[in-house]
Order: sequence, then C-alpha cells, then structure tokens
Amino acid sequence: MADTPQIPDETEVRARWGAFAWTDENKAKRDAVLARYPKGREQSASIPLLDLAQRQVGAETDTQGWLPVPVIEFVAREIGVPYMRVYEVATFYTMFNLAPVGRYHVQVCGTTPCMLRGSDDVLAACKNKGLIKGKTTPDGLFTLTEVECMGNCASAPMVQINDDNFEDLSYDRTVALLEALERGEHPKAGSQEPGRHTVEPYGGPTTLTAMVNENHDYRPEWGQTANAGAEA
Repeated sequence: MADTPQIPDETEVRARWGAFAWTDENKAKRDAVLARYPKGREQSASIPLLDLAQRQVGAETDTQGWLPVPVIEFVAREIGVPYMRVYEVATFYTMFNLAPVGRYHVQVCGTTPCMLRGSDDVLAACKNKGLIKGKTTPDGLFTLTEVECMGNCASAPMVQINDDNFEDLSYDRTVALLEALERGEHPKAGSQEPGRHTVEPYGGPTTLTAMVNENHDYRPEWGQTANAGAEA
C-alpha cells in the first residue's frame, strides 16, 4: 500500500546534505540519547537518532522532515556501525521518510476498520483539496500517503498528520482539518466527534462512570477492603 518515494538526484542530495551536522541543541539531545545505552550498545540508539536527524532536516526545510542518504550515513558514523545497519532501520519503519515531504505529512489509514468506517471519504476529501497519493502539493504544504493500521480502530477513520492523530473523521471534517492547516491554525488532535475525548462510547462512558472526574475507589462497593489488592 505504501507509495514509492521519489528520491531526488544523488548529486543534488549530497551537495545539500553531505555536510550535515547536529545543531548545538540537537548535539545535547544526541548525548542524552547515547547516555541511555551501555558502552558497546550504541546501535540501540538508531531509532531515536534517526528521528532526531529527521526533525532537524524538517526544521531546516520547514517540512515534516526526511532522511537523505548522507544524513543516514552521518547517524551510522555517530554510533559506529556500517551504513546498512542504520539504513535497514530507516527503511523498516514508516515513521521515517526516505524522500522529501511537505510541511504536513497526511497519512491516511486505509486498513479494514478505517475502510469500513469511511476512509474512502477521507481520501476523497484529500483528493478534492488537491492532494495526490505519493505526491506533495505544488505549494509544498501537504504530502499524502495511504498507510496500514495505526491502532486507532475504535475511533476510525483516522489520519496521522506529522506527530498528531485525528480521529472520527468524515468528508467534511477532513476538509475542515486541511483548511485549518492551510490557514496556519493548530486544530485539536484526537477525536473530532463533539464531546468525545478518546474512544469512550458515543454519549459518554457506560462503565466505571465514577472514575470520569476523580480517582474513585470501587473496592468498598465490591466488598473488598482498601488494602485487599496489596495483600494479594
């Protein structure tokens, strides 16, 4: 289902990113990441360092960011492993972009639960706003990708845009979301269903309702003493 990334010419990429280096701020973050792992286990830092590098590329290009080959090579040198060991990680996880994307990377889930709940309408809304799967809009604002399940089945259909999930979508809600981003706004992440906070039933919770606004202790009502759980 993933679309083939359109990677720019290698000569162009190396000219732009061949001298990639951490900013002072990200160098400190790099040190904090490496400090999590024992000596000799630096390869364990592949994912967080790739993520950090992608975010730095994004900050420099005013996009969500991507991983040019020279940047992946840089991360490999940082942790002292062959380039291929890091490239394997970058190509395995869809959180890493192997080609340039827009400021907003719109990833629409098209797996069965989302499809049954209306992901075709979400994709239609994207199409009618000028988004094309696997492409970036001419203004550089949006890149559209169709992806596999993102684990929001109970609030399908959904999209992930950069770091945020937007759920309980419809055609009109998707259009409104994209138009808000076009205006430079920051729409509320999560469920777009009015009054729904996460994935509680429509109309509100039906079980453990006393826990909605406080940490209610049900144990006395269930005939248990307050320390029964600790004794168990």
